[in-house]
Amino acid sequence: MSGKSTWKRDYYAGGLMVLLGVGAAMTGSGYKFGSLARMGPGFMPVVLGIVLAFVGILIAATAFLSSEPDDSKFLPDHPQWFGWLCILAGPVLFIVVGYYGGMIPAIFACVFVSALGDKTATYKSSFVLACSVTVFGVLLFHYLLNIPFPLLRGVNL
Repeated sequence: MSGKSTWKRDYYAGGLMVLLGVGAAMTGSGYKFGSLARMGPGFMPVVLGIVLAFVGILIAATAFLSSEPDDSKFLPDHPQWFGWLCILAGPVLFIVVGYYGGMIPAIFACVFVSALGDKTATYKSSFVLACSVTVFGVLLFHYLLNIPFPLLRGVNL
Protein backbone atom coordinates (compact mmCIF):
# COMPACT_ATOMS: atom_id res chain seq x y z
CA MET A 1 0.00 0.00 0.00
CA SER A 2 1.39 3.39 -0.91
CA GLY A 3 2.08 6.03 1.68
CA LYS A 4 0.03 8.61 -0.16
CA SER A 5 -3.67 8.28 0.61
CA THR A 6 -6.07 9.42 -2.08
CA TRP A 7 -9.69 10.29 -1.50
CA LYS A 8 -11.72 7.76 -3.44
CA ARG A 9 -15.42 8.00 -4.13
CA ASP A 10 -16.01 5.18 -1.67
CA TYR A 11 -14.71 7.40 1.13
CA TYR A 12 -17.40 9.93 0.32
CA ALA A 13 -20.09 7.25 0.08
CA GLY A 14 -19.02 5.63 3.35
CA GLY A 15 -18.75 8.96 5.12
CA LEU A 16 -22.20 10.03 3.96
CA MET A 17 -23.69 6.73 5.13
CA VAL A 18 -22.00 7.08 8.53
CA LEU A 19 -23.26 10.65 8.83
CA LEU A 20 -26.85 9.68 7.94
CA GLY A 21 -26.73 6.63 10.21
CA VAL A 22 -25.45 8.53 13.21
CA GLY A 23 -28.00 11.28 12.58
CA ALA A 24 -30.86 8.78 12.41
CA ALA A 25 -29.66 6.99 15.55
CA MET A 26 -29.33 10.25 17.46
CA THR A 27 -32.74 11.47 16.33
CA GLY A 28 -34.35 8.13 17.18
CA SER A 29 -32.77 8.10 20.63
CA GLY A 30 -35.02 11.02 21.55
CA TYR A 31 -38.04 8.69 21.34
CA LYS A 32 -39.00 5.80 23.58
CA PHE A 33 -36.85 2.81 22.60
CA GLY A 34 -38.93 -0.05 24.01
CA SER A 35 -37.81 -3.66 23.79
CA LEU A 36 -37.55 -6.25 21.06
CA ALA A 37 -40.95 -7.67 22.06
CA ARG A 38 -42.63 -4.22 22.32
CA MET A 39 -40.78 -1.83 20.06
CA GLY A 40 -41.17 1.84 20.73
CA PRO A 41 -41.12 4.59 18.09
CA GLY A 42 -37.36 5.06 18.52
CA PHE A 43 -36.41 1.41 18.07
CA MET A 44 -36.27 1.24 14.27
CA PRO A 45 -34.51 4.58 13.67
CA VAL A 46 -31.83 3.74 16.22
CA VAL A 47 -31.24 0.19 14.98
CA LEU A 48 -31.31 1.12 11.30
CA GLY A 49 -29.09 4.14 11.97
CA ILE A 50 -26.51 1.94 13.68
CA VAL A 51 -26.64 -0.60 10.83
CA LEU A 52 -26.30 2.20 8.25
CA ALA A 53 -23.30 3.67 10.06
CA PHE A 54 -21.68 0.22 10.30
CA VAL A 55 -22.17 -0.39 6.56
CA GLY A 56 -20.69 3.05 5.87
CA ILE A 57 -17.62 2.15 7.92
CA LEU A 58 -17.29 -1.10 5.95
CA ILE A 59 -17.50 0.76 2.63
CA ALA A 60 -14.85 3.27 3.69
CA ALA A 61 -12.65 0.46 5.04
CA THR A 62 -12.78 -1.46 1.77
CA ALA A 63 -11.76 1.70 -0.06
CA PHE A 64 -8.86 2.14 2.34
CA LEU A 65 -7.71 -1.46 1.98
CA SER A 66 -8.06 -1.48 -1.80
CA SER A 67 -4.75 -1.12 -3.63
CA GLU A 68 -6.36 -0.11 -6.92
CA PRO A 69 -6.06 3.57 -7.76
CA ASP A 70 -9.25 5.52 -8.26
CA ASP A 71 -8.58 7.50 -11.40
CA SER A 72 -12.22 8.22 -12.09
CA LYS A 73 -13.71 11.62 -11.44
CA PHE A 74 -16.39 12.21 -8.85
CA LEU A 75 -18.91 13.02 -11.59
CA PRO A 76 -18.91 11.35 -15.01
CA ASP A 77 -17.85 13.28 -18.12
CA HIS A 78 -21.37 13.31 -19.55
CA PRO A 79 -23.88 13.18 -16.70
CA GLN A 80 -27.36 12.01 -17.61
CA TRP A 81 -29.22 15.05 -16.36
CA PHE A 82 -32.59 13.91 -17.73
CA GLY A 83 -32.34 10.61 -15.86
CA TRP A 84 -31.36 12.34 -12.64
CA LEU A 85 -34.20 14.81 -13.03
CA CYS A 86 -36.74 12.03 -13.64
CA ILE A 87 -35.59 10.00 -10.66
CA LEU A 88 -35.62 13.02 -8.35
CA ALA A 89 -38.99 14.19 -9.67
CA GLY A 90 -40.65 10.83 -8.92
CA PRO A 91 -40.93 11.21 -5.12
CA VAL A 92 -41.87 14.87 -5.48
CA LEU A 93 -44.69 13.86 -7.81
CA PHE A 94 -45.80 11.20 -5.34
CA ILE A 95 -46.16 13.82 -2.61
CA VAL A 96 -47.93 16.43 -4.74
CA VAL A 97 -50.17 14.09 -6.74
CA GLY A 98 -50.91 12.02 -3.63
CA TYR A 99 -52.05 15.10 -1.73
CA TYR A 100 -54.38 16.26 -4.48
CA GLY A 101 -55.26 13.04 -6.30
CA GLY A 102 -54.86 10.06 -3.99
CA MET A 103 -52.83 6.85 -3.90
CA ILE A 104 -53.57 5.49 -7.38
CA PRO A 105 -52.45 8.54 -9.40
CA ALA A 106 -49.56 9.18 -6.98
CA ILE A 107 -48.03 5.73 -7.37
CA PHE A 108 -48.59 5.77 -11.13
CA ALA A 109 -47.01 9.22 -11.61
CA CYS A 110 -44.04 8.42 -9.37
CA VAL A 111 -43.19 5.14 -11.08
CA PHE A 112 -43.89 6.35 -14.63
CA VAL A 113 -41.69 9.44 -14.38
CA SER A 114 -38.93 7.62 -12.49
CA ALA A 115 -38.91 4.81 -15.06
CA LEU A 116 -38.40 7.35 -17.84
CA GLY A 117 -35.08 8.17 -16.19
CA ASP A 118 -33.66 4.96 -17.66
CA LYS A 119 -32.23 5.82 -21.07
CA THR A 120 -33.37 2.47 -22.48
CA ALA A 121 -36.97 2.92 -21.27
CA THR A 122 -39.82 3.59 -23.67
CA TYR A 123 -43.17 5.18 -22.90
CA LYS A 124 -44.83 1.80 -23.33
CA SER A 125 -42.48 -0.04 -20.94
CA SER A 126 -42.75 2.77 -18.38
CA PHE A 127 -46.54 2.67 -18.67
CA VAL A 128 -46.68 -1.10 -18.15
CA LEU A 129 -44.30 -0.88 -15.18
CA ALA A 130 -46.29 1.98 -13.63
CA CYS A 131 -49.58 0.09 -14.03
CA SER A 132 -48.11 -3.07 -12.48
CA VAL A 133 -46.58 -1.28 -9.52
CA THR A 134 -49.78 0.71 -9.00
CA VAL A 135 -51.89 -2.46 -8.81
CA PHE A 136 -49.38 -4.09 -6.45
CA GLY A 137 -49.10 -0.94 -4.32
CA VAL A 138 -52.86 -0.54 -3.97
CA LEU A 139 -53.30 -4.20 -3.06
CA LEU A 140 -50.47 -4.09 -0.53
CA PHE A 141 -50.87 -0.69 1.11
CA HIS A 142 -54.62 -0.12 0.89
CA TYR A 143 -56.16 -3.58 1.19
CA LEU A 144 -53.52 -5.61 3.04
CA LEU A 145 -51.91 -3.03 5.35
CA ASN A 146 -54.95 -0.70 5.58
CA ILE A 147 -52.89 2.49 5.21
CA PRO A 148 -55.26 5.46 5.66
CA PHE A 149 -54.53 7.04 2.28
CA PRO A 150 -57.51 7.51 -0.07
CA LEU A 151 -57.26 5.71 -3.39
CA LEU A 152 -58.76 8.66 -5.27
CA ARG A 153 -59.58 11.99 -3.65
CA GLY A 154 -63.29 12.67 -3.72
CA VAL A 155 -64.21 9.09 -4.71
CA ASN A 156 -65.11 6.39 -2.20
CA LEU A 157 -63.59 3.10 -3.34
